[in-house]
Amino acid sequence: MRDVHGAATPGDRVLIVGAGVAGLAAAVRLAHAGQDVLVLERHARPGGKVRTLPSPAGPVDTGPTVLTMRGVFDDLFEAAGSRLDDHLTLVRQHVLARHFWPDGGRLDLFDREDESAAAIRDFAGATAARQFRTFSERARRLFAGFEAPVMQAPAPAPGRLAAHIARHPALLPAMAPLSTLAGLLARSFDDPRLAQLFGRYATYVGGAPDRVPALLALIWQAEAAGVWVVEGGMHRLAEALADLARQGGARFEFGAGVARIEAPGGAASGVVLEDGTRIAADTVLFNGDPRALATGALGPDCTGVAGITRRVPRSLSAEVWAFAATPRGADLAHHNVFFRETPEPEFDALAAGRLAADPTLYVCAQDRGVSGAAPALERFEIIANAPPLTDSSEEEDPDRCRTRTFQTLARFGLTFDPTPTARALTTPAGFERLFPASAGSLYGQSPQGMMAAFRRPTARTAIRGLYLAGGGTHPGAGVPMATLSGRHAAAAIMTDRTSTSTCRKTAMPGGMSTGSATTATGPSASSGS
Repeated sequence: MRDVHGAATPGDRVLIVGAGVAGLAAAVRLAHAGQDVLVLERHARPGGKVRTLPSPAGPVDTGPTVLTMRGVFDDLFEAAGSRLDDHLTLVRQHVLARHFWPDGGRLDLFDREDESAAAIRDFAGATAARQFRTFSERARRLFAGFEAPVMQAPAPAPGRLAAHIARHPALLPAMAPLSTLAGLLARSFDDPRLAQLFGRYATYVGGAPDRVPALLALIWQAEAAGVWVVEGGMHRLAEALADLARQGGARFEFGAGVARIEAPGGAASGVVLEDGTRIAADTVLFNGDPRALATGALGPDCTGVAGITRRVPRSLSAEVWAFAATPRGADLAHHNVFFRETPEPEFDALAAGRLAADPTLYVCAQDRGVSGAAPALERFEIIANAPPLTDSSEEEDPDRCRTRTFQTLARFGLTFDPTPTARALTTPAGFERLFPASAGSLYGQSPQGMMAAFRRPTARTAIRGLYLAGGGTHPGAGVPMATLSGRHAAAAIMTDRTSTSTCRKTAMPGGMSTGSATTATGPSASSGS
Protein backbone atom coordinates (compact mmCIF):
# COMPACT_ATOMS: atom_id res chain seq x y z
CA MET A 1 0.00 0.00 0.00
CA ARG A 2 1.14 3.55 -0.60
CA ASP A 3 0.59 6.67 1.45
CA VAL A 4 -0.51 9.61 -0.70
CA HIS A 5 -2.33 12.93 -0.71
CA GLY A 6 -0.24 16.01 -0.35
CA ALA A 7 2.29 17.40 2.02
CA ALA A 8 0.13 17.42 5.12
CA THR A 9 1.45 15.26 7.94
CA PRO A 10 -0.92 12.78 9.59
CA GLY A 11 -1.19 15.03 12.64
CA ASP A 12 -2.26 18.02 10.55
CA ARG A 13 -4.85 16.37 8.35
CA VAL A 14 -8.53 15.76 9.12
CA LEU A 15 -10.02 12.96 7.05
CA ILE A 16 -13.79 12.99 6.65
CA VAL A 17 -15.22 9.69 5.45
CA GLY A 18 -18.50 10.43 3.72
CA ALA A 19 -19.81 13.62 2.09
CA GLY A 20 -23.31 13.48 3.52
CA VAL A 21 -24.82 16.62 5.01
CA ALA A 22 -23.11 16.06 8.37
CA GLY A 23 -19.71 15.49 6.78
CA LEU A 24 -20.15 18.56 4.61
CA ALA A 25 -21.21 20.69 7.58
CA ALA A 26 -18.16 19.59 9.54
CA ALA A 27 -15.89 20.17 6.51
CA VAL A 28 -17.19 23.74 6.18
CA ARG A 29 -16.52 24.57 9.81
CA LEU A 30 -13.14 22.84 10.02
CA ALA A 31 -11.81 24.19 6.73
CA HIS A 32 -12.80 27.75 7.53
CA ALA A 33 -11.13 27.33 10.93
CA GLY A 34 -7.86 26.63 9.14
CA GLN A 35 -7.76 22.85 9.31
CA ASP A 36 -6.38 20.71 6.49
CA VAL A 37 -9.51 18.80 5.43
CA LEU A 38 -9.77 15.92 2.95
CA VAL A 39 -13.24 14.47 2.30
CA LEU A 40 -13.49 10.95 0.88
CA GLU A 41 -16.80 9.90 -0.70
CA ARG A 42 -17.52 6.55 -2.31
CA HIS A 43 -20.24 8.01 -4.55
CA ALA A 44 -19.76 10.37 -7.48
CA ARG A 45 -21.10 13.54 -5.85
CA PRO A 46 -21.77 15.04 -2.43
CA GLY A 47 -24.96 14.65 -0.46
CA GLY A 48 -25.20 11.10 0.88
CA LYS A 49 -28.93 10.47 1.28
CA VAL A 50 -29.54 13.87 -0.33
CA ARG A 51 -29.24 12.21 -3.72
CA THR A 52 -30.90 12.31 -7.12
CA LEU A 53 -31.91 10.08 -9.99
CA PRO A 54 -31.85 11.30 -13.61
CA SER A 55 -35.06 11.94 -15.54
CA PRO A 56 -36.09 13.64 -18.80
CA ALA A 57 -37.08 16.67 -16.69
CA GLY A 58 -33.73 16.84 -14.89
CA PRO A 59 -32.38 15.38 -11.66
CA VAL A 60 -35.09 14.24 -9.24
CA ASP A 61 -34.45 14.38 -5.51
CA THR A 62 -34.81 10.95 -3.95
CA GLY A 63 -34.16 11.86 -0.34
CA PRO A 64 -35.10 14.84 1.84
CA THR A 65 -37.32 17.33 0.02
CA VAL A 66 -37.42 20.54 2.10
CA LEU A 67 -35.56 22.53 4.75
CA THR A 68 -36.88 23.13 8.24
CA MET A 69 -35.11 24.80 11.19
CA ARG A 70 -33.58 27.30 8.80
CA GLY A 71 -31.56 28.94 11.57
CA VAL A 72 -29.30 25.86 11.68
CA PHE A 73 -28.25 26.51 8.07
CA ASP A 74 -27.97 30.27 8.46
CA ASP A 75 -25.60 29.63 11.36
CA LEU A 76 -23.50 27.22 9.30
CA PHE A 77 -23.02 29.66 6.41
CA GLU A 78 -22.30 32.50 8.83
CA ALA A 79 -19.62 30.34 10.47
CA ALA A 80 -17.84 30.41 7.10
CA GLY A 81 -18.24 34.17 6.72
CA SER A 82 -21.00 33.82 4.14
CA ARG A 83 -24.79 33.99 3.80
CA LEU A 84 -27.15 31.18 2.90
CA ASP A 85 -29.11 33.45 0.56
CA ASP A 86 -25.96 34.18 -1.45
CA HIS A 87 -25.69 30.50 -2.40
CA LEU A 88 -29.25 29.19 -2.63
CA THR A 89 -32.71 30.47 -3.42
CA LEU A 90 -35.11 29.31 -0.73
CA VAL A 91 -38.87 29.58 -1.15
CA ARG A 92 -40.91 29.59 2.03
CA GLN A 93 -44.01 27.41 1.71
CA HIS A 94 -47.36 28.94 2.64
CA VAL A 95 -48.97 25.49 2.38
CA LEU A 96 -46.91 23.22 4.62
CA ALA A 97 -48.62 20.08 3.36
CA ARG A 98 -51.81 18.91 1.69
CA HIS A 99 -53.48 15.84 3.17
CA PHE A 100 -55.96 13.46 1.52
CA TRP A 101 -58.12 10.67 3.02
CA PRO A 102 -60.03 7.83 1.34
CA ASP A 103 -63.35 9.32 2.51
CA GLY A 104 -62.72 12.35 0.28
CA GLY A 105 -61.48 14.57 3.10
CA ARG A 106 -58.73 17.06 2.26
CA LEU A 107 -56.88 19.36 4.64
CA ASP A 108 -54.14 21.92 4.06
CA LEU A 109 -51.92 23.06 6.92
CA PHE A 110 -50.27 26.46 6.66
CA ASP A 111 -47.28 28.38 7.95
CA ARG A 112 -49.61 30.51 10.08
CA GLU A 113 -51.39 28.87 12.99
CA ASP A 114 -54.53 30.96 12.54
CA GLU A 115 -54.94 29.74 8.97
CA SER A 116 -54.34 26.11 9.96
CA ALA A 117 -56.87 26.42 12.78
CA ALA A 118 -59.44 27.88 10.37
CA ALA A 119 -58.82 25.07 7.89
CA ILE A 120 -59.20 22.46 10.63
CA ARG A 121 -62.42 24.12 11.80
CA ASP A 122 -63.83 23.84 8.29
CA PHE A 123 -62.58 20.25 8.04
CA ALA A 124 -63.58 18.84 11.43
CA GLY A 125 -65.39 21.52 13.46
CA ALA A 126 -64.74 24.12 16.12
CA THR A 127 -63.75 21.60 18.80
CA ALA A 128 -61.05 20.19 16.50
CA ALA A 129 -59.70 23.71 15.90
CA ARG A 130 -59.44 24.34 19.66
CA GLN A 131 -57.74 20.97 20.14
CA PHE A 132 -55.27 21.84 17.40
CA ARG A 133 -54.32 25.10 19.11
CA THR A 134 -53.80 23.26 22.39
CA PHE A 135 -51.63 20.63 20.69
CA SER A 136 -49.61 23.29 18.87
CA GLU A 137 -48.92 25.09 22.15
CA ARG A 138 -47.71 21.80 23.65
CA ALA A 139 -45.41 21.23 20.67
CA ARG A 140 -43.98 24.74 20.97
CA ARG A 141 -43.35 24.28 24.68
CA LEU A 142 -41.63 20.94 24.12
CA PHE A 143 -39.48 22.22 21.25
CA ALA A 144 -38.37 25.30 23.21
CA GLY A 145 -37.71 23.19 26.29
CA PHE A 146 -35.64 20.49 24.62
CA GLU A 147 -33.82 22.29 21.81
CA ALA A 148 -30.94 23.55 23.98
CA PRO A 149 -30.45 20.64 26.44
CA VAL A 150 -30.88 17.89 23.82
CA MET A 151 -30.55 18.95 20.16
CA GLN A 152 -27.93 21.64 20.69
CA ALA A 153 -26.00 19.74 23.37
CA PRO A 154 -22.94 17.79 22.20
CA ALA A 155 -23.74 14.86 24.48
CA PRO A 156 -27.05 15.07 26.37
CA ALA A 157 -27.15 13.32 29.71
CA PRO A 158 -30.25 12.12 31.60
CA GLY A 159 -29.09 13.78 34.82
CA ARG A 160 -28.65 17.18 33.24
CA LEU A 161 -31.98 16.86 31.45
CA ALA A 162 -33.71 15.91 34.71
CA ALA A 163 -32.22 19.01 36.33
CA HIS A 164 -33.45 21.09 33.39
CA ILE A 165 -36.98 19.70 33.78
CA ALA A 166 -36.84 20.39 37.53
CA ARG A 167 -36.10 24.03 36.73
CA HIS A 168 -38.97 24.07 34.20
CA PRO A 169 -41.62 21.84 35.82
CA ALA A 170 -44.28 22.62 33.19
CA LEU A 171 -42.29 20.47 30.77
CA LEU A 172 -43.06 17.25 32.62
CA PRO A 173 -46.83 17.12 31.98
CA ALA A 174 -46.25 18.41 28.44
CA MET A 175 -43.94 15.44 27.82
CA ALA A 176 -46.60 12.91 28.87
CA PRO A 177 -43.66 10.68 29.87
CA LEU A 178 -45.69 7.49 30.27
CA SER A 179 -47.41 7.82 26.89
CA THR A 180 -46.58 7.06 23.31
CA LEU A 181 -47.16 9.70 20.66
CA ALA A 182 -50.19 7.76 19.41
CA GLY A 183 -51.62 7.68 22.92
CA LEU A 184 -51.13 11.40 23.39
CA LEU A 185 -52.74 12.18 20.05
CA ALA A 186 -55.73 9.95 20.75
CA ARG A 187 -56.34 12.00 23.90
CA SER A 188 -55.64 15.31 22.12
CA PHE A 189 -58.01 14.96 19.15
CA ASP A 190 -61.56 13.66 18.94
CA ASP A 191 -61.25 13.32 15.15
CA PRO A 192 -59.05 10.26 14.44
CA ARG A 193 -57.92 11.77 11.14
CA LEU A 194 -56.09 14.54 13.00
CA ALA A 195 -54.45 12.03 15.32
CA GLN A 196 -53.39 10.09 12.22
CA LEU A 197 -51.99 13.24 10.58
CA PHE A 198 -49.84 14.38 13.49
CA GLY A 199 -48.82 10.82 14.29
CA ARG A 200 -47.17 10.61 10.89
CA TYR A 201 -44.45 12.97 12.07
CA ALA A 202 -42.93 10.02 13.92
CA THR A 203 -42.00 8.55 10.54
CA TYR A 204 -39.88 11.64 9.81
CA VAL A 205 -37.32 10.17 12.22
CA GLY A 206 -37.96 6.55 11.30
CA GLY A 207 -40.41 5.62 14.04
CA ALA A 208 -44.01 4.50 14.45
CA PRO A 209 -46.41 6.69 16.45
CA ASP A 210 -47.47 3.82 18.70
CA ARG A 211 -43.84 3.06 19.63
CA VAL A 212 -42.16 6.45 20.04
CA PRO A 213 -42.48 8.71 23.10
CA ALA A 214 -45.07 11.48 23.22
CA LEU A 215 -42.16 13.92 23.40
CA LEU A 216 -41.83 13.62 19.62
CA ALA A 217 -44.91 15.83 19.33
CA LEU A 218 -42.28 18.59 19.14
CA ILE A 219 -41.55 17.60 15.52
CA TRP A 220 -44.73 19.41 14.51
CA GLN A 221 -43.24 22.66 15.81
CA ALA A 222 -40.13 22.23 13.61
CA GLU A 223 -42.41 22.20 10.57
CA ALA A 224 -44.91 24.78 11.83
CA ALA A 225 -42.04 27.25 12.30
CA GLY A 226 -41.36 27.23 8.57
CA VAL A 227 -40.71 25.00 5.57
CA TRP A 228 -38.48 26.08 2.70
CA VAL A 229 -38.07 24.56 -0.75
CA VAL A 230 -34.63 24.86 -2.32
CA GLU A 231 -35.00 26.21 -5.84
CA GLY A 232 -33.64 23.53 -8.16
CA GLY A 233 -33.86 20.75 -5.60
CA MET A 234 -32.35 19.73 -2.27
CA HIS A 235 -29.23 18.42 -3.99
CA ARG A 236 -28.32 22.07 -4.54
CA LEU A 237 -27.80 22.35 -0.78
CA ALA A 238 -25.18 19.60 -0.84
CA GLU A 239 -23.43 21.22 -3.78
CA ALA A 240 -23.45 24.60 -2.05
CA LEU A 241 -21.96 23.12 1.13
CA ALA A 242 -19.23 21.35 -0.85
CA ASP A 243 -18.40 24.62 -2.64
CA LEU A 244 -18.32 26.49 0.67
CA ALA A 245 -15.96 23.90 2.15
CA ARG A 246 -13.68 24.19 -0.90
CA GLN A 247 -13.57 27.95 -0.45
CA GLY A 248 -12.07 27.27 2.97
CA GLY A 249 -9.48 24.96 1.44
CA ALA A 250 -11.14 21.56 1.88
CA ARG A 251 -10.41 18.95 -0.79
CA PHE A 252 -12.78 16.29 -2.05
CA GLU A 253 -12.16 12.92 -3.65
CA PHE A 254 -15.21 11.19 -5.12
CA GLY A 255 -15.30 7.53 -6.08
CA ALA A 256 -13.01 7.00 -3.09
CA GLY A 257 -14.60 4.19 -1.10
CA VAL A 258 -13.01 3.54 2.29
CA ALA A 259 -12.48 -0.15 2.97
CA ARG A 260 -10.93 0.17 6.41
CA ILE A 261 -10.37 2.69 9.17
CA GLU A 262 -7.13 1.97 10.96
CA ALA A 263 -6.88 2.51 14.70
CA PRO A 264 -4.17 0.26 16.13
CA GLY A 265 -3.77 0.56 19.87
CA GLY A 266 -6.97 2.55 20.22
CA ALA A 267 -5.87 5.61 18.24
CA ALA A 268 -6.83 6.56 14.68
CA SER A 269 -3.97 6.45 12.19
CA GLY A 270 -5.69 6.70 8.81
CA VAL A 271 -7.78 4.82 6.27
CA VAL A 272 -7.28 2.33 3.48
CA LEU A 273 -9.29 2.84 0.30
CA GLU A 274 -10.89 0.06 -1.70
CA ASP A 275 -8.08 0.32 -4.27
CA GLY A 276 -5.46 -0.29 -1.56
CA THR A 277 -4.33 3.32 -1.18
CA ARG A 278 -3.50 4.23 2.40
CA ILE A 279 -4.05 7.76 3.67
CA ALA A 280 -2.51 8.62 7.02
CA ALA A 281 -4.31 10.86 9.49
CA ASP A 282 -4.50 11.13 13.25
CA THR A 283 -8.01 12.57 13.02
CA VAL A 284 -10.80 10.73 11.18
CA LEU A 285 -14.45 11.82 11.12
CA PHE A 286 -16.78 9.05 10.03
CA ASN A 287 -19.98 10.38 8.44
CA GLY A 288 -22.18 7.35 8.10
CA ASP A 289 -24.27 4.85 10.02
CA PRO A 290 -22.43 3.86 13.22
CA ARG A 291 -23.53 0.28 12.70
CA ALA A 292 -20.98 0.00 9.89
CA LEU A 293 -18.18 0.35 12.44
CA ALA A 294 -19.76 -1.85 15.09
CA THR A 295 -20.31 -4.72 12.64
CA GLY A 296 -16.76 -4.62 11.30
CA ALA A 297 -17.72 -3.37 7.83
CA LEU A 298 -14.81 -0.92 8.06
CA GLY A 299 -12.27 -3.26 9.56
CA PRO A 300 -11.58 -4.88 12.93
CA ASP A 301 -10.05 -1.90 14.71
CA CYS A 302 -13.36 -0.09 15.23
CA THR A 303 -15.76 -2.88 16.21
CA GLY A 304 -15.79 -1.62 19.79
CA VAL A 305 -17.40 1.63 18.65
CA ALA A 306 -21.19 2.11 18.86
CA GLY A 307 -21.82 -1.41 20.10
CA ILE A 308 -25.38 -0.43 20.99
CA THR A 309 -26.24 -0.28 17.28
CA ARG A 310 -25.92 -4.07 17.12
CA ARG A 311 -28.49 -4.52 19.89
CA VAL A 312 -31.24 -1.92 19.49
CA PRO A 313 -33.94 -2.00 16.79
CA ARG A 314 -33.35 -0.21 13.49
CA SER A 315 -35.48 2.65 12.26
CA LEU A 316 -37.76 2.41 9.25
CA SER A 317 -36.63 2.19 5.66
CA ALA A 318 -38.68 3.13 2.59
CA GLU A 319 -39.63 2.35 -0.96
CA VAL A 320 -38.86 5.50 -2.93
CA TRP A 321 -39.89 6.37 -6.49
CA ALA A 322 -38.17 9.31 -8.24
CA PHE A 323 -39.33 10.08 -11.77
CA ALA A 324 -40.77 12.62 -14.21
CA ALA A 325 -44.33 12.39 -15.52
CA THR A 326 -47.47 14.34 -16.26
CA PRO A 327 -49.95 14.02 -13.36
CA ARG A 328 -53.70 13.83 -13.68
CA GLY A 329 -56.33 14.05 -11.00
CA ALA A 330 -55.62 15.36 -7.51
CA ASP A 331 -54.68 19.01 -7.07
CA LEU A 332 -51.19 18.81 -5.58
CA ALA A 333 -49.11 21.11 -3.42
CA HIS A 334 -45.34 20.58 -2.95
CA HIS A 335 -45.86 18.31 0.11
CA ASN A 336 -48.76 15.83 -0.17
CA VAL A 337 -49.80 12.91 2.01
CA PHE A 338 -52.36 10.30 0.92
CA PHE A 339 -53.53 8.50 4.05
CA ARG A 340 -54.92 5.01 4.33
CA GLU A 341 -58.18 4.68 6.26
CA THR A 342 -56.60 3.80 9.61
CA PRO A 343 -52.92 3.80 10.51
CA GLU A 344 -52.69 0.82 12.87
CA PRO A 345 -52.65 -2.05 10.32
CA GLU A 346 -49.80 -0.44 8.40
CA PHE A 347 -47.62 0.11 11.46
CA ASP A 348 -48.40 -3.39 12.74
CA ALA A 349 -47.26 -4.78 9.39
CA LEU A 350 -44.06 -2.72 9.47
CA ALA A 351 -43.30 -3.93 12.99
CA ALA A 352 -43.67 -7.50 11.72
CA GLY A 353 -41.29 -6.82 8.82
CA ARG A 354 -44.01 -6.57 6.17
CA LEU A 355 -45.53 -3.91 3.94
CA ALA A 356 -49.21 -3.03 3.96
CA ALA A 357 -51.05 -3.59 0.69
CA ASP A 358 -52.38 -0.02 0.72
CA PRO A 359 -49.81 2.16 2.55
CA THR A 360 -49.98 5.82 3.37
CA LEU A 361 -47.98 7.58 0.65
CA TYR A 362 -46.00 10.79 0.63
CA VAL A 363 -45.90 12.53 -2.75
CA CYS A 364 -43.50 15.42 -3.33
CA ALA A 365 -44.36 17.44 -6.45
CA GLN A 366 -40.91 18.96 -6.74
CA ASP A 367 -41.78 21.59 -9.36
CA ARG A 368 -44.62 23.05 -7.28
CA GLY A 369 -44.24 25.55 -4.49
CA VAL A 370 -41.45 27.35 -6.34
CA SER A 371 -41.43 30.29 -8.74
CA GLY A 372 -43.30 29.86 -12.01
CA ALA A 373 -45.95 27.41 -13.15
CA ALA A 374 -45.29 23.68 -13.01
CA PRO A 375 -44.07 22.31 -16.37
CA ALA A 376 -45.99 19.71 -18.33
CA LEU A 377 -43.43 17.08 -17.35
CA GLU A 378 -43.02 17.32 -13.58
CA ARG A 379 -40.57 15.69 -11.18
CA PHE A 380 -41.97 13.54 -8.38
CA GLU A 381 -40.76 11.63 -5.37
CA ILE A 382 -43.13 9.11 -3.77
CA ILE A 383 -42.29 7.45 -0.46
CA ALA A 384 -43.88 4.48 1.29
CA ASN A 385 -42.51 3.45 4.68
CA ALA A 386 -40.90 0.02 4.72
CA PRO A 387 -39.27 -2.14 7.40
CA PRO A 388 -35.49 -2.35 7.66
CA LEU A 389 -33.78 -5.46 6.35
CA THR A 390 -33.35 -8.58 8.42
CA ASP A 391 -31.57 -11.85 7.73
CA SER A 392 -34.82 -13.23 6.30
CA SER A 393 -35.66 -10.22 4.10
CA GLU A 394 -36.04 -10.84 0.39
CA GLU A 395 -35.50 -8.37 -2.44
CA GLU A 396 -38.83 -6.67 -3.12
CA ASP A 397 -40.33 -7.28 -6.56
CA PRO A 398 -40.52 -3.93 -8.45
CA ASP A 399 -43.81 -4.91 -10.07
CA ARG A 400 -45.41 -5.46 -6.66
CA CYS A 401 -44.01 -2.13 -5.48
CA ARG A 402 -45.43 -0.40 -8.56
CA THR A 403 -48.85 -1.98 -8.11
CA ARG A 404 -48.98 -1.19 -4.41
CA THR A 405 -48.01 2.47 -4.91
CA PHE A 406 -49.79 3.51 -8.07
CA GLN A 407 -53.01 1.57 -7.55
CA THR A 408 -53.30 3.17 -4.12
CA LEU A 409 -52.90 6.65 -5.63
CA ALA A 410 -55.31 5.82 -8.46
CA ARG A 411 -58.02 5.22 -5.85
CA PHE A 412 -57.59 8.89 -4.95
CA GLY A 413 -57.87 9.79 -8.63
CA LEU A 414 -54.15 10.54 -9.04
CA THR A 415 -52.40 8.97 -12.05
CA PHE A 416 -49.11 9.58 -13.86
CA ASP A 417 -48.17 9.39 -17.51
CA PRO A 418 -45.90 7.56 -18.00
CA THR A 419 -45.88 5.22 -15.02
CA PRO A 420 -42.25 4.94 -13.93
CA THR A 421 -40.09 1.90 -14.59
CA ALA A 422 -38.10 -0.05 -12.02
CA ARG A 423 -35.09 2.22 -12.63
CA ALA A 424 -36.95 4.92 -10.72
CA LEU A 425 -37.31 2.76 -7.58
CA THR A 426 -35.03 2.43 -4.55
CA THR A 427 -35.97 -0.31 -2.08
CA PRO A 428 -34.54 -1.10 1.38
CA ALA A 429 -32.12 -3.51 -0.30
CA GLY A 430 -31.09 -0.68 -2.62
CA PHE A 431 -30.43 1.59 0.35
CA GLU A 432 -28.30 -1.14 1.90
CA ARG A 433 -26.20 -1.26 -1.27
CA LEU A 434 -25.88 2.52 -1.31
CA PHE A 435 -25.08 2.73 2.41
CA PRO A 436 -23.51 -0.57 3.46
CA ALA A 437 -24.20 -2.07 6.88
CA SER A 438 -27.20 0.22 7.44
CA ALA A 439 -29.69 -2.67 7.08
CA GLY A 440 -31.46 -0.37 4.64
CA SER A 441 -32.54 1.85 7.53
CA LEU A 442 -32.69 5.53 6.61
CA TYR A 443 -32.53 6.97 10.12
CA GLY A 444 -30.09 4.84 12.12
CA GLN A 445 -31.37 3.19 15.25
CA SER A 446 -35.04 3.36 16.13
CA PRO A 447 -36.34 6.39 18.09
CA GLN A 448 -38.68 4.19 20.13
CA GLY A 449 -38.49 4.38 23.92
CA MET A 450 -38.09 7.29 26.35
CA MET A 451 -34.31 6.85 26.51
CA ALA A 452 -33.74 6.73 22.75
CA ALA A 453 -32.24 10.24 22.67
CA PHE A 454 -29.57 9.16 25.17
CA ARG A 455 -28.68 5.91 23.44
CA ARG A 456 -27.45 7.39 20.19
CA PRO A 457 -23.72 7.51 19.62
CA THR A 458 -22.22 10.98 20.03
CA ALA A 459 -19.35 12.76 18.26
CA ARG A 460 -16.52 11.37 20.37
CA THR A 461 -15.67 7.70 20.48
CA ALA A 462 -13.49 5.57 22.74
CA ILE A 463 -10.87 5.59 19.96
CA ARG A 464 -8.59 8.60 20.15
CA GLY A 465 -8.90 10.71 17.02
CA LEU A 466 -12.03 8.95 15.69
CA TYR A 467 -15.21 11.03 15.58
CA LEU A 468 -18.74 10.49 14.30
CA ALA A 469 -21.38 12.56 12.53
CA GLY A 470 -24.55 11.82 10.60
CA GLY A 471 -28.21 10.97 10.97
CA GLY A 472 -27.31 7.84 12.95
CA THR A 473 -25.53 9.85 15.65
CA HIS A 474 -26.76 12.45 18.12
CA PRO A 475 -28.98 14.46 17.76
CA GLY A 476 -30.59 12.13 15.21
CA ALA A 477 -32.17 11.91 11.80
CA GLY A 478 -33.18 14.67 9.40
CA VAL A 479 -31.19 17.31 7.55
CA PRO A 480 -31.15 19.89 10.39
CA MET A 481 -30.16 17.25 12.95
CA ALA A 482 -27.40 15.89 10.71
CA THR A 483 -26.14 19.44 10.24
CA LEU A 484 -26.04 19.89 14.02
CA SER A 485 -24.16 16.61 14.38
CA GLY A 486 -21.55 17.98 11.97
CA ARG A 487 -21.25 21.04 14.18
CA HIS A 488 -20.84 18.90 17.30
CA ALA A 489 -18.14 16.80 15.61
CA ALA A 490 -16.22 19.84 14.34
CA ALA A 491 -16.30 21.42 17.81
CA ALA A 492 -15.06 18.20 19.42
CA ILE A 493 -12.20 17.93 16.93
CA MET A 494 -11.17 21.54 17.45
CA THR A 495 -11.37 21.23 21.23
CA ASP A 496 -9.32 18.05 21.32
CA ARG A 497 -6.70 19.39 18.91
CA THR A 498 -6.36 22.56 20.95
CA SER A 499 -6.04 20.67 24.24
CA THR A 500 -3.19 18.52 22.89
CA SER A 501 -1.24 21.35 21.26
CA THR A 502 0.99 24.03 22.71
CA CYS A 503 -1.02 26.72 20.95
CA ARG A 504 -3.47 28.90 22.83
CA LYS A 505 -7.17 28.07 22.45
CA THR A 506 -8.91 29.40 19.39
CA ALA A 507 -12.53 29.77 18.51
CA MET A 508 -14.31 28.50 15.48
CA PRO A 509 -15.94 31.08 13.22
CA GLY A 510 -19.57 31.73 13.96
CA GLY A 511 -19.17 31.57 17.74
CA MET A 512 -18.15 27.90 18.02
CA SER A 513 -15.96 27.94 21.10
CA THR A 514 -13.33 25.26 21.39
CA GLY A 515 -13.59 25.35 25.16
CA SER A 516 -14.58 22.29 27.15
CA ALA A 517 -17.10 19.87 25.73
CA THR A 518 -18.48 16.79 27.37
CA THR A 519 -16.55 13.65 26.56
CA ALA A 520 -18.65 10.63 25.71
CA THR A 521 -17.83 7.24 24.38
CA GLY A 522 -19.96 5.91 21.79
CA PRO A 523 -20.44 5.78 18.13
CA SER A 524 -20.36 5.79 14.37
CA ALA A 525 -22.07 6.04 11.07
CA SER A 526 -22.00 4.81 7.44
CA SER A 527 -20.67 6.64 4.44
CA GLY A 528 -22.74 9.47 3.19
CA SER A 529 -25.43 9.84 5.88
